[in-house]
Amino acid sequence: MLFGQVANFKTNSNIPIEKFAIAINSNLKKSILIQSAEEVDEKFHSRLTCKRKTYRYVINNSPIGTAIYRNLETHIPRKLDIEKMKQAIGYFEGEHDFKAFKASGTSSKSSVRTIYKAEIIEQDNQRIWIELTGNGFLYNMVRIIAGTLVEVGLGNIKPEEIPSMIEEKDRSKAGKTLPPQGLYLVKVEYD
Repeated sequence: MLFGQVANFKTNSNIPIEKFAIAINSNLKKSILIQSAEEVDEKFHSRLTCKRKTYRYVINNSPIGTAIYRNLETHIPRKLDIEKMKQAIGYFEGEHDFKAFKASGTSSKSSVRTIYKAEIIEQDNQRIWIELTGNGFLYNMVRIIAGTLVEVGLGNIKPEEIPSMIEEKDRSKAGKTLPPQGLYLVKVEYD
């Protein structure tokens, strides 16, 4: 499974660019793998010049869970109402002030972000993917949105309550922050 992590750095190395990935991989832990390397303009910054990012949050919604993937997904054993979650997630699309969906202590000057695409994808009758594509995300924003959608799936929040949550900007009304297990940066776009 490939995910869209991108990093940049400056170097005076004499290693040819086509050999860079191999050279770096020989010094990394086996849990990290560089797929490719390329030269970019000196003004390029992997985080600051990004135009769109797609995050995925993976929930295992089976009664028992799994030992193998326990650190790669969040297990929620109570059956979630996927249809209600699908109704709710659409309210996150568009430009909004996501103050209710950010962790306290976030240093961002503005909490206004644009979500271009928000969807729930069912996988193999036991996994649920929450995918969000936006121009940027606040600290813990995806995990808080995912936690809010879980509350919708459990029947604790109605889908139609999401717009007022966004409008009121009150963190206490949104769902809890889900654990980091299950959060993936899937894709980064620059053009």
